[in-house]
Amino acid sequence: MPCDKSCPIAHTVDLIGHKWKVLILRNLFHNGTQRFGEIYKGIEGVSQKMLTQQLRQLEADGIIYRKVYPEVPPKVEYSLTALGSSLKPILDEMNKWGTEHLKQNNLD
Repeated sequence: MPCDKSCPIAHTVDLIGHKWKVLILRNLFHNGTQRFGEIYKGIEGVSQKMLTQQLRQLEADGIIYRKVYPEVPPKVEYSLTALGSSLKPILDEMNKWGTEHLKQNNLD
């Protein structure tokens, strides 16, 4: 079955399919609201530039919320929107599947 732009799976993968996006979501689900540095420390291997790009895209897509506090130095926090929170069952299933796969392949 071909999957074009109207395909729901293709649409979901387009929104969250990038490696870093899924890990950003994982961190926000696990830790709640976080600042940039906290997210950065929680994702091994991501560059600051890539993290910034992925956070901006997730914000533009309505999956996360970026709150800027009027302070010096600036304080910025990231949290999940209602739309972002609705992805929890999907990430929970990915975690469950990954755990089983690791066990089956003795990778844990």
